[in-house]
Amino acid sequence: MTLTDSMGNADFVLIDGIVFETEYLRVPDEDTLADDVVLEAKHGEFEVALIRADLDGAQHLGEGVYRLTSGQQLRFLTSATVH
Repeated sequence: MTLTDSMGNADFVLIDGIVFETEYLRVPDEDTLADDVVLEAKHGEFEVALIRADLDGAQHLGEGVYRLTSGQQLRFLTSATVH
């Protein structure tokens, strides 16, 4: 599974051990430019935005965890639905 596959419809993203709520998410495709925002997320008053270039070269560490070239670790999470 690739990073873009993991992004899917993630409700949350775990960045360096902190859970952020996904505000905006765009899975990169062939039309996405390096400086296009692909993720905006919020944790309380703290907001983070990642562009496609931030995701380029991400290393899969296993179990859906990725290390970006910046050194940040992230994992996309979705809410569980109980029926």
